[in-house]
Amino acid sequence: MPEFRKDPLVGRWVVFAPERKQRPQEFGRLELPSTTKDAFAEGNERLTPPEVFAIRPAGLPANGPGWRVRVVPNRYPALRIEGTLDPEAVGFYDRMNGIGAHEVVIETPDSKKALEELPIEGVADVLTACKSRIADLMKDPRFRYLLVFKNVGPMAGASLSHAHSQLIAMPVTPLAVKEKLDSAKNYYDLKERSIFEDILHNELRTGERVVYQNHGFVVFCPFASRFPFELAIFPRRQSPDYHTADEHELVLLADAVKTALLRLNRALGKPDYNLILHTAPVRRPRKNYWTTIDADFRWHIEILPRLTGVAGLEFGTGFFINTTLPEEAAQFLRHMVNY
Repeated sequence: MPEFRKDPLVGRWVVFAPERKQRPQEFGRLELPSTTKDAFAEGNERLTPPEVFAIRPAGLPANGPGWRVRVVPNRYPALRIEGTLDPEAVGFYDRMNGIGAHEVVIETPDSKKALEELPIEGVADVLTACKSRIADLMKDPRFRYLLVFKNVGPMAGASLSHAHSQLIAMPVTPLAVKEKLDSAKNYYDLKERSIFEDILHNELRTGERVVYQNHGFVVFCPFASRFPFELAIFPRRQSPDYHTADEHELVLLADAVKTALLRLNRALGKPDYNLILHTAPVRRPRKNYWTTIDADFRWHIEILPRLTGVAGLEFGTGFFINTTLPEEAAQFLRHMVNY
């Protein structure tokens, strides 16, 4: 059973998941070490756990071919869906059972297709699957935060080559997310404006870090980018919750994500990257808590090309050394043509 342990010095929870030592570690190895088949490819549905969600033509049976997107439980989960949290003190420290959900969003039945190589409708299907699973998992009273992330390439921590994302539901709000939430709330308390709206307004006013925009979203290189060619995708509409995006917005988001990834590919030769979708925590009734979140926080996406490693300085200080100014990166990416 995985478990959470809390670091009392900084308030950070750490997940201990010994069972994940069994998972494939070599990039490109398959989900089931005992077979040479791609467990995520169409026709191999029997090699994955039963699906919890899928997009396929009406009338086709579950757990069979013909699907466009499938979501299945992770065979090597960081957190376990079964059980109770049972928080307890261990001497001076706090721990609880590693309860949560860990799912894999299989983005395409084709082993050779990357997310950005799908048509916009295909990318929108993936985003729709993530929305549906977030909305469903939010109903579980044990969960407080849900994270969608995508690792591509060994530098980004990927262990499988078939295009997929992952979704984790957890019973605590991660420290990194809490810092963003607190910053957004403090800014709103001071100025009665959303920091996300002010960032977006400034980026559109200057234009020097904007890479791409459509009617629903703006893709830009953040002013204080941690990694060379780091990208952020902000929605124009104020909403803290990704699962409230409608069908039209998801098509526009698919266009923004596809364009961003294609331009990174063209500029950097298909770099390894992490894609992270940040949405607001689940709001359980708590006195004087999340009182302004609907106005101060906005869901968003980060794309982090992994061109450089993270080492002692970053771990020791939280500072990142970036060798490429975001203005230069954005100018370069603006001139990339999708292919």
